[in-house]
Order: sequence, then structure tokens, then C-alpha cells
Amino acid sequence: MCTTKVVTIPGCEVKSKMTLACGNYTFNCGERTYVMGVLNSTPDSFSDGAKFFPLARALDHGKRMEEEGADIIDVGGESTRPGADPVSTDEERRRVIPLIEKLVLQVKVPLSIDTTKAAVAEEAIEAGAAMINDISALRFDPEMASLAAECGVPVVLMHMRGTPRTMQDQVVDDFPIAEIYSFLEERIAYAESAGVDSHKIIIDPGIGFGKSVPEGNLSIIKHLSCFKKLGKPILVGPSRKAFIGRVLNLGVEEREEGTAAAVALAITNGANVVRVHDVAKMKRVVKMVDAILAVK
Repeated sequence: MCTTKVVTIPGCEVKSKMTLACGNYTFNCGERTYVMGVLNSTPDSFSDGAKFFPLARALDHGKRMEEEGADIIDVGGESTRPGADPVSTDEERRRVIPLIEKLVLQVKVPLSIDTTKAAVAEEAIEAGAAMINDISALRFDPEMASLAAECGVPVVLMHMRGTPRTMQDQVVDDFPIAEIYSFLEERIAYAESAGVDSHKIIIDPGIGFGKSVPEGNLSIIKHLSCFKKLGKPILVGPSRKAFIGRVLNLGVEEREEGTAAAVALAITNGANVVRVHDVAKMKRVVKMVDAILAVK
């Protein structure tokens, strides 16, 4: 016997178009889906650790992602894989600031800095980054909210249980939609109270971050439309995640089709931005799903 727990939040049916200013770009969320390419400048990322760690290689990859259709490039210098240890502020700076300084001169699309440290985010913005992607939703560094407010850049608020090092120890066998919704609602209110522009907040339910595998992550994609009532653009990052590997019994490098399926369903259910590693292939998936959804 198969039973499904359905979580209902009033207002899930709400659909709206939102405009998001990011650097010299304006994203018209609701008109099409945007692609954020992942650029890890780390030696130990779960998916492409060390692959793009040298500066020249990272620059080439960033330029290639723009050519392949990335709308945003997300630069990170600290692995957020399950069990990852934190790195120092100085080490994270060393990994990302020179890359951003050079990349911003060679690509036209906006750059995002994937960090939980205000000092790193500040230097990244000074170097040319136009967005903050904070997996802690402004919780790990008390200076991050005021920095985002002062700089006036878009900020991604993500749900996560614990920290990257402990998040899988926080997992319960659940369908955490209501918990995620309440968390994001509270973090939006916190950000706005700190002076962050309401129109520059993006939400991310945190696929792969402290959710049961695969059930919790599958539930997020299935019920993603519930988060529309929060009135913010929705970003999802299912690319190559463990829940895909668990369902398909495949290693990280073999999860392309599973990622494509997750991306397609996420867009169908309301995602405005998808964060992916394989930009060229996922861009085609995005364009196809957008075309289908545009038919009246």
C-alpha cells in the first residue's frame, strides 16, 4: 500500500511575475526560467572538486558557461558538500577574489558570490560580483544582512538544517515543506527588517541540504509551488545531488538525465532560477520546458 503525505498551504495557487535587478541585468521572473552556472573554485566540491580549482581553468570554464547560455555565474570557494569542514576567511578570499576580478572583465553576465562570510561577500562585490548566494540565509555571519542592505545587491536565502558539516545528522524521515516555508518566511522578514530591499530577495528551499534522501528532496520538487505565496523568485539547485543518485543508483558523473528530470519538474512547479553544473544541456531542457509552459 502506497500512501502520500500532502502538505497544503493556503495560497499555493498564487502566480506572479517579478522583476529582479542584478548589476546591469534585469531578470523578468515569470517570463522565462534563468540558468545559474556553478563555478566551484574549491579542491573538494562533491561534484567537481579540484576540476576547476586552478585560476586559468576556472576562468575558461566561466567563459564557456556564458557561451553555453548561463544567465548568472555562481562563484564559490568553500565546499558545501555533506560533511565538509569550513575554510578560513583568508583561504576563501584567496580562492574567489582573483577569479572574480578577472572573470568580471571577460563575461557580460552577472556574477554571484556563494559565501556565508560577509567579509568575503564584501570583497567579491567590490571586485564585481552582483549577487550574494548565502546558504545560511544570513544566519552564520551577523554582518551579512547589513552588507546586503548597504550594497543593494540581490541575496539568496536558503533553507538548511545545521551546517554543511552536520546537516545530514539533522535529517529526519519527513516531507519538510511546512518547515521550509516557515523558515523562509522568517528569514525574509529578518532580511527586510535589516534593510534588504524586498524586491532583491530570492528564496531557495535547499535541495540536498539536511533533507531525507530521497524523500525530502523529491517532496520539495513536487510541492515547490507552495513557496510561490512568499512572493519571491524561487531558485532550486538539484544538479547531480545525492537524491538523484539514490533513485537511479548512479554515481555523480552519471546523473545528467536525473538532473534534467528534476530541473523540468522544478520549472513546471514554479522555479524561476535553476542552479546547474551542465549549463549547455540544462539550458536546452529549460528552453523546452519554458516553450511547453508558454502554450495557452
